[in-house]
Amino acid sequence: MTLTRRQFNSRVGQAAAAAAVFGISAPALGNSKAKVVVIGGGAGGATAAKYIAKDSADKIEVTLIEPAKTYVTCFHSNLVLGGVKTIESISHSYDKLAGNYGIKLVHQKATSIDKAARRVTLADGATIDYDALVLSPGIDLKYDSVPGWGQEHEEAMPHAWKAGPQTLLLKSKLDAVPDGGLIVMLAPPNPYRCPPGPYERVSMMAHTLKRAGKGKCKIVVLDPKEKFSKQALFQEGWDKHYPGMVEWFSKDLYEAIKSVDPKTNTVNTGFETYANAALVNVIPAQMAGAIARDSGLANETGFCPIDAETMQSKLDPNIYIVGDACIPGDMPKSAYAANSQAKVAAAAVRGRFADAKTFPPRFQNICWSMLDDDDAVKVGGRYAPKEGKIASVEDFVSKPGEDASVRKMTQTENMGWYEGITADIFL
Repeated sequence: MTLTRRQFNSRVGQAAAAAAVFGISAPALGNSKAKVVVIGGGAGGATAAKYIAKDSADKIEVTLIEPAKTYVTCFHSNLVLGGVKTIESISHSYDKLAGNYGIKLVHQKATSIDKAARRVTLADGATIDYDALVLSPGIDLKYDSVPGWGQEHEEAMPHAWKAGPQTLLLKSKLDAVPDGGLIVMLAPPNPYRCPPGPYERVSMMAHTLKRAGKGKCKIVVLDPKEKFSKQALFQEGWDKHYPGMVEWFSKDLYEAIKSVDPKTNTVNTGFETYANAALVNVIPAQMAGAIARDSGLANETGFCPIDAETMQSKLDPNIYIVGDACIPGDMPKSAYAANSQAKVAAAAVRGRFADAKTFPPRFQNICWSMLDDDDAVKVGGRYAPKEGKIASVEDFVSKPGEDASVRKMTQTENMGWYEGITADIFL
């Protein structure tokens, strides 16, 4: 039977309507490629883009939207502060994703998402339509969470919780600290990116100072938490490698941060005033990246609820949210976790649009932390969906008092993991 143009258009419209009713994207019903857009080129977004594109049997067109042409990893940025790595060694190009997997790179900021139309608007006003969207916008800082400190003060009191220029700024300020100088760190409240990160940073700051012959310096950590990740291991390491250099105070000791003064590098607490510090490192409270919040994908926590089976948003099944912006259940917010979540999301997307076989989702995470040369510790676990969340199945952590050979091997693992995961993401 020969179809008239009117009959053909009618049937296409009926197919699209059916797709909308049953949650199936219209391109999956025909021969055209499904269009998947990924926002955010970090450990979550770049991994998702790669694994969707390379295993989709050419049935999915992948577009990665990321303003930066070079990605500087937050993971291992503390090692730049410690003089163990350079900023160049933690900087990565997206070129191989385009060349090896045919991913379309759009180096612009995504400014908004029209969920009903399935459309992303870019900074220049252009739009990109999608059948499914993977959102990995990372975190935004709550600049109003520390009295007296805001975005206009991040040069005077750097956070360096987004790697790149801030990392180099904090490094330059650290190197300028005189022997006997005071460093004050304001640690963040839960939840935040990289739970052991602030304390590895303390270790690497002390490592740099000690190596420069500045062992009289003092690092004071003011922490709103009663305890922190790998606490016994860090405190053991500080006592061993940097005796007398580090003091950690929980909120029940210092009461509260009353105010900071970026002009004088002064921190006022309910217990004591730290005046004229040589360096103040403010790591504020955090929330999901703005585009997730502005698109109505975050709840009252400031982060995004997801389906633990697929990483789909609980507020829009056509959007998958991975990495620091999501609510990950028992998983921490880490690069390894984001990489693991992205592979689960990629498998779900391939199953939906490329008829790929899917398997029960499994997640994994390991966080290594460097204490000193040839001394690193780790924490990690395996996870699976349970009762609506990503739940811990098995966990492990380094032990206090481990033999030096064990710690050296852990540091070897740490460096090898970085090379492996960055290759997995970008090559």
